[in-house]
Amino acid sequence: MNSYKSHYNLSKNKIIMIMAGLMVGLLVAALDNSIIGTAMPQIIGNLQGMEYYVWPFTAYMLTSTIAIILFGKLSDIYGRKHIMIIGIITFVIASVMCGISSNMFELILFRGIQGIGGGILISLPFIVVGEIFSPRERAKYMGILASVFGVSSVLGPILGGIITDTIGWRWVFFVNVPVGIVAVSLLLYSLPNFKLPDVKKVIDYLGIITFTLTLTGLFLGLTLARDLNTYPLTGIIGLFVFSAVLFALFIWAEKKAIEPILPLKLFNNSIFTVSSAENFLASALIFCGIIYVPLFAQGVLGMNAINSGLIMIPMLISLTISANIAGQIISKTGKYKMLAIGEFIITGIGVIFLATMNTNTSPYALIAYSTILGLGSGMMYTVFTISVQNAFLLREIGIVTASMQFFRNVGATVAIPVFGYIMNFTMASSAVVNLGKTEVLALSIQNIFLAAMLLAFAGLFIAFFLKEIPLSENEPVIEKKISKEIAEKAK
Repeated sequence: MNSYKSHYNLSKNKIIMIMAGLMVGLLVAALDNSIIGTAMPQIIGNLQGMEYYVWPFTAYMLTSTIAIILFGKLSDIYGRKHIMIIGIITFVIASVMCGISSNMFELILFRGIQGIGGGILISLPFIVVGEIFSPRERAKYMGILASVFGVSSVLGPILGGIITDTIGWRWVFFVNVPVGIVAVSLLLYSLPNFKLPDVKKVIDYLGIITFTLTLTGLFLGLTLARDLNTYPLTGIIGLFVFSAVLFALFIWAEKKAIEPILPLKLFNNSIFTVSSAENFLASALIFCGIIYVPLFAQGVLGMNAINSGLIMIPMLISLTISANIAGQIISKTGKYKMLAIGEFIITGIGVIFLATMNTNTSPYALIAYSTILGLGSGMMYTVFTISVQNAFLLREIGIVTASMQFFRNVGATVAIPVFGYIMNFTMASSAVVNLGKTEVLALSIQNIFLAAMLLAFAGLFIAFFLKEIPLSENEPVIEKKISKEIAEKAK
């Protein structure tokens, strides 16, 4: 930490302001989806278009996932500060446009633009922390940043409900304006414009186009496949084929590119490959809890919407606490592999308990089981980001950090419709014809958590292959070159 201060000559107060600006910027994006989820029923009632209910979410998720990788790479060239501020401004302007939308088409379009800013805001703060602090020190600050996700998950539904019921759904978007102004002000004053001096200013246009079209086909296919009664199966299959073809073209483009947006050589490093897979699985598991714990509370236990939201708070608080504790442990020990293994053990225990739920399960048991799931899942945000940052040179820290958030997004996006298919299949099965509606729903959710158990066991198995490079106690990555021995050890 001392070497860092002398290198950048930043005071303790400046560091506090940088972290405050990063956290406020991250909070703006992290709050958005949970807030709009509460407001969507009123939005649909005002703008009409119930058949397009999921599209504002899909548009945002698509563009934000694309932006994570794209702008992570562009920030290598043009600097973290400039890209971060562009992200906040884009998010705020698009929020205003969402707030004045007069129909669902406009809302979907502006949500897509808003997602570009959101993708920047959920990836750049972790990159900046990776560059500012030494490997040991950054673990603590990663935990602090990660806690923003837990806080936003608790505050989002509450704020969304209050704003929607008191001053109207449009203010769910307008409220981003003052928060965005605060974040820009803090970052303009405090954040140095980190950028890599040895990166060629060459834009990988073919990679960007093929990457965007690959994800677009995948996201649209997954979204439409949720309702096979409305959309033709041949069209959905066509979208998946289109995505697969463009993915092959993307791989070809990245092999030819001078400065690829996603260098394929990263996957030669086993730490990167393992961490990518673990982020994918861990994200799928936490979203399983976020979606189906409140559904079980309402549909099986008979709770109202408010109480089902309150029952989620212990899980989200435990997620926040475990993210911070994991950061503190890594900071003190300089090691992370046992935490990666521990994450999937704890998460697996939580999922096993959740898979035992039935109509006789008490609300207290549901709280206890979901809290265990949160304790395990919270470690994801710290452990795997730290592991990949520690295994790469400075010039790659932006893209490897962004990639971790990218695989989290994709994990959630792929898992949500798969869990939906399990529920629909169970509810349509002939084996449940003699059961009541509540029993069928309980069995469907039970089957979803049984499937989640397989993901948890897969994550635990993969965690044993995570190589561990002890974290440096004093030396920031930005001031060193990884030696050939360490680089070889990471492979």
